[in-house]
Amino acid sequence: ASRRALIDGIVPRSIARSQPMDLPPATTEAGALAELKAIAAKNQVFKSFIGQGYYGTHTPGVILRNILENPAWYTAYTPYQAEISQGRMEALVNFQTMVCDLTGMPIANASMLDEATAAAEAMTLAKRSVKAKSQTIVVAGDAHPQTIEVIRTRAEPLGITVVVADSEAEWNAALDGELFAAVISYPASSGWVADWRADVEKLHAKQAAAIVCADLLALTLLTPPGEWGADIVVGTTQRFGMPMGAGGPHAAFMACRDEFKRSLPGRLVGVSVDAHGKPAYRLALQTREQHIRREKATSNICTAQVLPAVIASMYAVYHGPEGLTRIAQRVASYTAILSKGLAQLGYTATHHDSAFDTLSLKTGARTGELLARAAAQRVNLRRAWDEYLCISLDETTTRADIALLWSVFAGEGKPLPRVEDFEAGVEPLIPAALRRTSAFLTHPVFNTHHSETGMLRYIRQLSDKDLALDRSMIPLGSCTMKLNATSEMIPITWPEFAHIHPFAPADQLQGYAELDEQLRAWLCQATGYAGISLQPNAGSQGEYAGLLAIRAYHRAQGQGHRNICLIPSSAHGTNPASAQMVGMQVVVTACDAAGNVDLADLKAKCEQHSGSIACVMITYPSTHGVFETQVKELCALVHSHGGRVYVDGANMNALVGVAAPGEFGGDVSHLNLHKTFCIPHGGGGPGVGPVCVVEDL
Repeated sequence: ASRRALIDGIVPRSIARSQPMDLPPATTEAGALAELKAIAAKNQVFKSFIGQGYYGTHTPGVILRNILENPAWYTAYTPYQAEISQGRMEALVNFQTMVCDLTGMPIANASMLDEATAAAEAMTLAKRSVKAKSQTIVVAGDAHPQTIEVIRTRAEPLGITVVVADSEAEWNAALDGELFAAVISYPASSGWVADWRADVEKLHAKQAAAIVCADLLALTLLTPPGEWGADIVVGTTQRFGMPMGAGGPHAAFMACRDEFKRSLPGRLVGVSVDAHGKPAYRLALQTREQHIRREKATSNICTAQVLPAVIASMYAVYHGPEGLTRIAQRVASYTAILSKGLAQLGYTATHHDSAFDTLSLKTGARTGELLARAAAQRVNLRRAWDEYLCISLDETTTRADIALLWSVFAGEGKPLPRVEDFEAGVEPLIPAALRRTSAFLTHPVFNTHHSETGMLRYIRQLSDKDLALDRSMIPLGSCTMKLNATSEMIPITWPEFAHIHPFAPADQLQGYAELDEQLRAWLCQATGYAGISLQPNAGSQGEYAGLLAIRAYHRAQGQGHRNICLIPSSAHGTNPASAQMVGMQVVVTACDAAGNVDLADLKAKCEQHSGSIACVMITYPSTHGVFETQVKELCALVHSHGGRVYVDGANMNALVGVAAPGEFGGDVSHLNLHKTFCIPHGGGGPGVGPVCVVEDL
């Protein structure tokens, strides 16, 4: 018997590929690294002062070498089996504790995909948790633009109206109207820090929720949102040791009031007691998750960002409360010094007087010229409202950087300010009334492991409690059934990939553009589809994007009423959850004992809902590991009733090179690059969920 005979005996001949994938010939690991080095060299690493949610950070060497580059951490599976995941779960409890302490909130989950998605999830969490009956959410306009965009995308299918308030008058008017929640940025995207207490009281009087997008490093110095009435707090932990990486992966966070915990999206690690009476960790409150609630689930978040969350929590363990405060004070002090020097150079027109790490200067007609001067010195600034320049400082900022910024704004031949002229007794630009007085990170774990040796031993002690691919195979589904090659992990920390800001000018991102184009072309070959976006940062988000594409297609055809999504009872729980999130109505179809779709039942449901079918969602091979022989007939049946076919790519492992969903009838698929291709699973993320579509989508 041969491998070919094995495949021929399992994969139905009706779906076998008609031609092989058109891919370049294989290369060695050394050859691949050399190619990647050449691609990396096409990126330009400028000094970034863009901010907007992404900052330079130093990953402590002990964390870089022993977690990010350690297969004991990056090859672990999602912690479904508590007894082989105790180390990882302790690291995640540390993450949850860190978030609770810094935000002043009673409960936090074990990470979200990114800050913008977390804000959108906060919107739907608020909608189902508050008593206000309104369908309107108000967003204070000086939020990160990407956050506003994702909130708008997620709101539209759910019939939620998003009002963006771009001035104080618009904000006050919106708060006087009907709403179920408001989104506040603290600090604002352009840097200012305000006292929101009165506004939060106004929201609560209307039984509406206050959602706060907060910066964790700033919260070491600012009064935490939990102390002034916030209901939900979200943000990113990127600046806690995780490089920018042109936008990810980074662990976002979500914390909320205790009353909201049964609606909190994402995973939650809790502390229990084992059979010997000792503390033990396990995933908690899972009754609210999509694999149990299915179409009644309120979120499709499944894979999150465990590896980046572990890195962020270890950053807090290593630095401790005093170390984090020292980093934040240095950033805030340098921001105040930069401001004084710019004022001395004549830049006194600012958008605001308060700040933690970001200044906004009104530069008027000189804005373009100053941006060009900065670029000539390999410096990136952020343009805002056409005539402002924003400058964000971070942990990596040096005295030399401040002098460099002054030289950009001073112009030729002008004398420059000196840091030493301002540093004696410098006061941060944080209003006195908003300075933090409460303690945080008081648990012993954050106050013990501050030497490299101590940290090294703590990390090793935790990884010794876990099972990952460095010890054995993990027979828990397709997520782990592939190699996480060491050579793949090497380029992610190269500066040309790691230290690139996602909003840097496109001409600085040529290497990334080439990688993107190359990977999309190769994945089109593997799947048989015509177009692919790599944007979704988990399978759940790829699924959501694919369903939005189907919804948009039907609307474009004047068939916007098509809202029925047929889903077999054996499907992965994210399928019905995602369908619900795009405003579709889930109709469950039957499966037989072997997990095959019951075609007779599917046919009956298609006839019953013929004029309203938007799509069917199937996983192929099925969740039971079965190659259904009638999959082509299934696709043709749904197409005959005007529906589209969504083929969930969770088990694409079994198809690569053998069969292509885009060839056998699929219209849309998402892939899980942490399952089929070689992104390490990281103990529950990061993942990437590219969405693939046929020509007319």
